[in-house]
Amino acid sequence: MDTLHQSFTVKFSYNVFFTSALFDPANKLINDFLTGNNPSVSVKKILFVIDEGVANNHPALIGQIKDYFIQYNQTQLVQDILIIPGGETVKNDTCYLDLVLEAINSYSIDRHSFVAAIGGGAVLDMVGYAATISHRGVKHIRIPTTVLSQNDSGIGVKNGINYFNKKNFLGTFSPPVAIFNDDLFLETLSDRDWRSGIAEAIKVALIKDKVFFTWLEENATLLAQRDRDAMNYQIWQCAKLHLEHIRSADPFESGSSRPLDFGHWSAHKLEYLTNYEIRHGEAVAMGIALDTVYSNLSGRLSSDESDRVLNLIQKLGFELTHPLLQVEHDNSPILLGLQEFREHLGGQLTVTLLTAIGKGEEAHEIDAALVKKAGEILFELNQQTAHNLSSSVL
Repeated sequence: MDTLHQSFTVKFSYNVFFTSALFDPANKLINDFLTGNNPSVSVKKILFVIDEGVANNHPALIGQIKDYFIQYNQTQLVQDILIIPGGETVKNDTCYLDLVLEAINSYSIDRHSFVAAIGGGAVLDMVGYAATISHRGVKHIRIPTTVLSQNDSGIGVKNGINYFNKKNFLGTFSPPVAIFNDDLFLETLSDRDWRSGIAEAIKVALIKDKVFFTWLEENATLLAQRDRDAMNYQIWQCAKLHLEHIRSADPFESGSSRPLDFGHWSAHKLEYLTNYEIRHGEAVAMGIALDTVYSNLSGRLSSDESDRVLNLIQKLGFELTHPLLQVEHDNSPILLGLQEFREHLGGQLTVTLLTAIGKGEEAHEIDAALVKKAGEILFELNQQTAHNLSSSVL
């Protein structure tokens, strides 16, 4: 029997822009991008979808967007700007996905037009997914408004929603046409959300860049005190490392290797078990702590380097662990996270563990007894820290 073979390569290219006051009339950045993208198309539209928390904290934003597109009228603004909830709620209930799909249909957003999402990572994930499955791919623009989404989740190629009570069970690999990081959006973040995104910087530094990890140690106090220059550098460097990894490795994750998910197998499960009361970055910090201590107990990582990681996590104001991360028996809920992680990877469990700060290796087996011991060590450290804080207050 004859065989026909097909093979082709598709190039993806996009920019991450760093700016302040994106919709200030004097800032031509987004207008220049829109008019320069497919300049031969005479009529292009743009539909905005905004995180409700962002809209509430920036009450002038909708007016600023409308005024901006009156001044720069080369792109037709859809006047009905959608406001949707932020956080995992928007990924857990498909009614919000349907709302965006309906708007794309009603306002005739075609493949030469744009859907722009302004918000945290969950909103960007859901809107990106809606855009990707509409007309087999409507151009989507991300405007991340949290530290986490500006330095990690908002700059990659993944979109998705939660389904069957599993994080990102439905999703696509579909790069945005552009990302605009506006540092003014960070000013209204709560201390929890400001801190939360730094966990991803710790993660990528631990597996990719020892020099950056040392910088985080040296600047932890400034970051915790909401120093704007320190945060801007952290976001830029973290974004750079994430983009370099996506470009050089396996951007669509066709294999089982997922080094950027260091600390995430337990974090994803912890988020679900707490009904997402724990922020993603908070869960990742705890997951990093767990996998770091496991790396030490399994003979991969020195005690001195393990202590450095735990000290940085605490210096930034994170908790080291959570009661639900404790392993009481073989069917402890957190261990189910390993099985779900295995399924998400396509069958083979692949977990990144540390051999040194800035260097990781893949493990395909995890010892539940060592996970239990690591959890116990972290629980004791957490209790000791809480006691010390209580004593100092008294």
